[in-house]
Amino acid sequence: MPCRRYLVRGRVQGVFFRASARNEALRLGLTGYAKNLDDGRVEAMARGAVVALDEFQRWLQHGPPAARVEEVQVEDCPEQIFTGFLTA
Repeated sequence: MPCRRYLVRGRVQGVFFRASARNEALRLGLTGYAKNLDDGRVEAMARGAVVALDEFQRWLQHGPPAARVEEVQVEDCPEQIFTGFLTA
């Protein structure tokens, strides 16, 4: 299954972005993780069906209500195995 890395920039820390991303990823049947980066962005890695990854990307472009997403960078990544969807 394909794997993608997403870097989300904007007001995305301290607004329940990671927890909301986890809920959305689990709803879509994705595995991976979301974590805060030191530069204020959120990094999400997700593995699953292409349709689900595309839907997750659309969700990331808005995030939860308190977030203000300015940019989402996306890149394919080498296939990885994840257990569930974690937040760090």
